[in-house]
Amino acid sequence: QVQLVESGGGLVQPGGSLRLSCTTSRSIFSIAVMGWYRQAPGKERELVATITPRGKTISADSVKGRFTISGDNAKNTVNLQMNSLKPEDTAVYYCKATMSFGYSYWGQGTQVTVSS
Repeated sequence: QVQLVESGGGLVQPGGSLRLSCTTSRSIFSIAVMGWYRQAPGKERELVATITPRGKTISADSVKGRFTISGDNAKNTVNLQMNSLKPEDTAVYYCKATMSFGYSYWGQGTQVTVSS
């Protein structure tokens, strides 16, 4: 069992920045892949970015150059730094932990709203 707690969402103007954090109940070294996903109203949940314990990252084309995923092993935390935010980034952002045996755990989600 892995508990995930997200924080850092909120309301920001276009062009602004937010930093999301996901803290896990287990060492992130024990988790195969940590990731951030998002779901906008009326749309399917989509991948934003993922990171492995060795630091290998993958990002969606829509966020490349603007969002950065990073891990803090000492704090069992994965962060998503979001810069140059756009209204289309508005969504509920979810943290996901995928274990080596394939099972996944999700956080409760945090709302990000980009609006003037």
